[in-house]
Amino acid sequence: MHLSERTKYIEESSAGKSLVILERDPSIISLGAGEPDFNAPKNVIAAAKKWLDRGYTHYSPFQGRLTLREAIVKKLKKENKIDATVDEVVVTCGSKEAIFLAMLSSIDLGDEAIIPDPGYSAYRPMVKTTGGIPVSVHLKEEDEFNISAEELKKVVTKKCRLLVLNSPSNPTGTVFKKKTLEEIADIVVERNLTVLTDEAYEKLVYDDAKHVSFASLNGMKEYTITLQSFSKSYAMTGFRVGYAVAPMEMIKKMSGLRFYITICSPTISQLAAIEAFKSEKYVQKMRREYDRRRRMMVKRLNEMPNISCINPKGAFYVFPNIRGFGMSSKAFSDFLLKEAKVMIIPGTEFGKYGEGYVRMSYATAYEKIEEALNRVEKTINKI
Repeated sequence: MHLSERTKYIEESSAGKSLVILERDPSIISLGAGEPDFNAPKNVIAAAKKWLDRGYTHYSPFQGRLTLREAIVKKLKKENKIDATVDEVVVTCGSKEAIFLAMLSSIDLGDEAIIPDPGYSAYRPMVKTTGGIPVSVHLKEEDEFNISAEELKKVVTKKCRLLVLNSPSNPTGTVFKKKTLEEIADIVVERNLTVLTDEAYEKLVYDDAKHVSFASLNGMKEYTITLQSFSKSYAMTGFRVGYAVAPMEMIKKMSGLRFYITICSPTISQLAAIEAFKSEKYVQKMRREYDRRRRMMVKRLNEMPNISCINPKGAFYVFPNIRGFGMSSKAFSDFLLKEAKVMIIPGTEFGKYGEGYVRMSYATAYEKIEEALNRVEKTINKI
């Protein structure tokens, strides 16, 4: 059976492998999780049941149900300082579909797309699958993994069409500062770049950090495709509902393309998502618990030999430096899996500049994290 060239860009992820391993050996504690360990809010689940009982089991409009898009527009104005209309919003199957639709709609064969490195593992293969060329912009630990205007200028060429931003970030937990984003905005205008800003973790920020939507900056709305999701903020990963906000012409094209992919987001999920906007107390509860786990994890890791870990300001990941062990990220991850029965993700899963780091998630129970870190400390002390 003939396989197309683009299938070569589909990489087997550590996350996929980990699910198989965890199923086979329940004694392993996973710090690899990329989804909340909380259930969706009770009012969201109740809403889903209500609409199912009323027979809402059919297709929705390609662009998304009007009632949900109206609720999204209100939320964008209030929380993100983005003035949008319902015609500038498309509801998608999570933000991952929105990423792919945005790339399909903005990248031509041979175009370059700048992606953060280390950065979310799906960006690179998605760019390649669309026929584009992914270009890494180096996010450095000494900058707390913030994107740097200087580093960006080094990689921008005449072939660049798209810049991908992710804040709060997966895997580093970095929240980009407003001043940094304003410096990036100058380059965007100068080089006429389209910006794809992935804000899936927008509500999970800690300490003095503040999430700033790139499209809220002066003049940036016309350059920006903003992606947000109900998955992480409201623990609704299984509902598969997110959305994109962009100029109307872009949204039209993205909506048209999705007819050939998913047709629409699940109707029940869309109706339940409207209810999610009423769940801010639940979001605050989750955020407080994530913060508690974050502080414990960072403290414990920094007390261990040959490990240093900056304090992330968002999402639910830490990205510790393990270079002191003289092992590759993959070798270190495999070592802990075998010897400590703790699963983590190698930094190279997130780009070439992820070498020397690993990702650990605190989206699991506090007690499990404590036990996992006890195992890690005991194991590395034997080296």
